[in-house]
Amino acid sequence: TNLIIKEKLKDLVIVQLNGLYLKNVRHLQYCVLLKVCILSNNYITDIDALECCTHLVKLDLHGNQIQHLPGPTFWEGMKELNLLYLHDSGIGKLDNVHSLSFCPNLTCLTLFDTPLSLRIAYRHIVVNSILSLKALDYYVISDQEIVENWKLPPKYKPFNPSFFLDFCHAPRKVSNYEEINVVKDINAKINHILAHHSPVVIVQRWIRGYLTRKRFGYVHSFYLIFSGWKWRFF
Repeated sequence: TNLIIKEKLKDLVIVQLNGLYLKNVRHLQYCVLLKVCILSNNYITDIDALECCTHLVKLDLHGNQIQHLPGPTFWEGMKELNLLYLHDSGIGKLDNVHSLSFCPNLTCLTLFDTPLSLRIAYRHIVVNSILSLKALDYYVISDQEIVENWKLPPKYKPFNPSFFLDFCHAPRKVSNYEEINVVKDINAKINHILAHHSPVVIVQRWIRGYLTRKRFGYVHSFYLIFSGWKWRFF
């Protein structure tokens, strides 16, 4: 019987067990193909059993009793993880942020309403520790948060309304296909915001465009003049 259960668990791609008073997730270690895991609003304190779920794209653990996250090895194996929800929990120590920095493709993270979020310079520390991160706690990360002492005009500054992104939607019963599309949609919205409000991304796009035109012989010379916050091509 246990063998049959393990075989069935092995084929699961999405698990939605929010608000069920769960205290542990040991059975999820058999869900080796799991892509979306929603375990919000339970009594979970330990997630080590999820180490085998290396195909996770979205992991929602908010509203649990987690105080300590697994170490770097755990997160290093989560190569496909994009979205991680940890808000409204007991996480308070900075070594948890260090561990998360080993998650290679983590783009969206929530840590608001935690003891950690009350620390001085909390956002600065998280943003500059997890290099792959693009959005933290409802806001896409601006260039000014990454580059030290870089003063930008208001439209590029942190917490400008243009950087706001609500990626904390309430769990609802949807198909596997729809859940994966939700992840793709969030990433697409982030990239759209950065394309219009990140000077670094804008300049990179200009340069790529120039190099493409040059390759096809459409331009003969190129000068990029920077003054104040205006770039001009000649």
